[in-house]
Amino acid sequence: MPSGLGAPGDDPAAPLTPAFDIPWLQPFPDARFDVGVRADMRLALVAAMQLLPPRQRAVLVLRQVLEFSAAEVAAQLGTTVAGVSSALQRARTALADVGGAMEVTEPGDPHVAAVIDQYMRAFEAADVNGLVRLLTDDAVLEMPPVPLWYRGSRDYGLFIQRVFDMRGPGWAMRRLTANGQPALAAYAPEPGGGHRLHTLQVFTVTGGRVARNVVFADPGVFTAFGLPEQISPAGFTPSR
Repeated sequence: MPSGLGAPGDDPAAPLTPAFDIPWLQPFPDARFDVGVRADMRLALVAAMQLLPPRQRAVLVLRQVLEFSAAEVAAQLGTTVAGVSSALQRARTALADVGGAMEVTEPGDPHVAAVIDQYMRAFEAADVNGLVRLLTDDAVLEMPPVPLWYRGSRDYGLFIQRVFDMRGPGWAMRRLTANGQPALAAYAPEPGGGHRLHTLQVFTVTGGRVARNVVFADPGVFTAFGLPEQISPAGFTPSR
């Protein structure tokens, strides 16, 4: 994730230059996995995005969730079996250290759903102040494949204001889930009418507020989720 590459940005107007040479962690469509696997993958991916350095993140997902052997993971990552075992142990230790402090809620939880509904309505209304009120003070916004991220509700809000200034108001949002987490497909307004797919946004909600939003703009992600590139005004009903 961008947050694994360095410090957060301090310029909400920084250039948004994709870096496709980086092997970004991507979301998975829930429909492809059974309930038990989704629960494991949700915990692993949320933990990986929030806590672990890249090598430990990869080993945790490949070994503990996808159940590749240590030898297979070593071959994929260009390391040794001993290196894989060591990285997995460090990842497990890091997760054990936080214990119950990590809150991983179901996307269908009514409190989580209410937060996402409010976020969606505020985004469709281009209400930056309304969005900021739904954030934790140290909320994180990151945008793979752009190696840029922000921390804090202030910079989050300034960046979103930039998006609305560039693309205009009148967005359309569609609810879905990814990684067992609440997600929204965001469609930007087209000059001639209708809306074009812009991003897939995956949320972590903690304590009734949005703590993290990972905004994916990679067309490969859109394809994996089967999202239509465009939606017409007739096919879109604004949220209430």
